[in-house]
Amino acid sequence: MLCALPKLTGKLALFVVALTVCGPLAAREWSVPASGGALQDMLEKAQAGDILRLAPGDHAGPIVLDKPLVLDGGGQARIVGTGTGSVVTVTVPDVTVEGLTLTGSGLSQETLDAGVKLAKTAHRAVIRNNRILDNLTGVDVHGARNSVVSNNLIEGRRDLRVNERGNGIYVWNAPDLLAEYNTIRFGRDGVFVNNSHKDTFRNNHFEELRFAIHYMHGNRGVIENNVSKGNDIGFALMFSDSLVIRNNVSIGDRNHGLMLNYANRAQITGNQVTGGGEKCLFMYNANKNEVADNRFEGCPIGVHFTAGSDNNAFQGNAFIRNRTQVKYVGSRQLDWSTGGRGNFWSDHSAFDMNGDGIADTAYRPNDLVDQVLWTQPSAKLLIGSPAVQLLRWTQSQFPALLPGGIVDNAPLMHPPAQAMPDSGVQG
Repeated sequence: MLCALPKLTGKLALFVVALTVCGPLAAREWSVPASGGALQDMLEKAQAGDILRLAPGDHAGPIVLDKPLVLDGGGQARIVGTGTGSVVTVTVPDVTVEGLTLTGSGLSQETLDAGVKLAKTAHRAVIRNNRILDNLTGVDVHGARNSVVSNNLIEGRRDLRVNERGNGIYVWNAPDLLAEYNTIRFGRDGVFVNNSHKDTFRNNHFEELRFAIHYMHGNRGVIENNVSKGNDIGFALMFSDSLVIRNNVSIGDRNHGLMLNYANRAQITGNQVTGGGEKCLFMYNANKNEVADNRFEGCPIGVHFTAGSDNNAFQGNAFIRNRTQVKYVGSRQLDWSTGGRGNFWSDHSAFDMNGDGIADTAYRPNDLVDQVLWTQPSAKLLIGSPAVQLLRWTQSQFPALLPGGIVDNAPLMHPPAQAMPDSGVQG
């Protein structure tokens, strides 16, 4: 169809006509009945930009979206795969998949069969408000840039062993991904990032997984306001640089709340780890990180710090009722205070004579007694004996007797206040 033109003559009129042929027809909405191969037939008829509204009920999968469409299930439609391959595969940019229940993927770890697979050409895809249930992988973002995975319930295959399951969201080489307000449970890892940069994961809720977020070889990513509950490890950050880890919560994760393994130059601020099974924070060869204003509470070990981790700045953290506040494996002396402000230690008995909020005496979480207890746990039976108390008093009076380790020269008298994030948990 030609657009209306002003009255022109000659070569100018021909030129304008050539340039003003109208663009594609307006997008159409299609109603797709839940019967037979209706969905596949409609995918073949639809044009770029069309909206397909699926009727309540089951629709046959698997399907491939090779046109920029909106696929809308209205919260009542299901696409059911055949147990082979991915349920929905997206191969073009600007596709939206929303309001659907997606189930029935295959179980191939080699091809990462998924509820939704975003191929490397599926840039700017939007996957939102779906129930992605009983697939191997929930959403496989395999090279698609600038995609959004939002407000989905993703549950893995509970009939498989943990190591046989796929991840809730698998991310490979998919820069600028935003994953938010998802609830992920019963898979292997909630989110597994592999060689992908500048991704953001926020306001997600993770339960009954191996790792809530497993970050490998990803730089400049943001992990914020997420909740990990009852997983083996909350947030595992490995071989990555310049991450921002803030305002996350780990509750009762069985091994570590936060783990840094060759993770450098990260900002770790405002996080809360409570009641971990082993360690609130484990740092292994992690360097030049800022660890500030976090709360580590009720773990057997507050921080395990080892393998040459260097140039890390600790300030404003609260270490509360951990059986061992800090386990430091090394011989150097490290000051965990910055700019005259250190951390709060619940077992530090001290005065604040000038009322500035800073204790009048330094805090040393590690001494000779601690080292004995790490190597000989049965010695805990003697922890309250006069001999042990005398040894600790002697070390405090003669610092030369102390081994190398952590010292906080400006410990806080009170823990900083923190607020719990709202993870937007789905049922």
